[in-house]
Amino acid sequence: MIDQSMVTTNIELNGYKITQSLGVVRGITVRSRSIAGNIAGGVQSLFGGKLSIYVDLCEKAREEAFQHMLQHAEERGANAIINMRYDANEVMQGITEVLAYGTAVRAERM
Repeated sequence: MIDQSMVTTNIELNGYKITQSLGVVRGITVRSRSIAGNIAGGVQSLFGGKLSIYVDLCEKAREEAFQHMLQHAEERGANAIINMRYDANEVMQGITEVLAYGTAVRAERM
């Protein structure tokens, strides 16, 4: 498994030399809110402030997409990912796609 410290949003990995680029890797998940979640979120929104039910949903979706990306990179033989990003799109009302992507690389400590 790729060590999470070997994933960066930078175009290089400090202290390492990129020896091989293995292409774009991605992890995707699609999530929806449950009826109960929508009701609880609606109640929370009446009082303002942080909507913890939605924060939890977003955190879980990002983590799942991130883990899928790590797996995809590992399958390609990578030991690091550079230029990592997240993206999210609403597929339809209440259904969101979360994408984690970056460039899989082989890196050696300098």
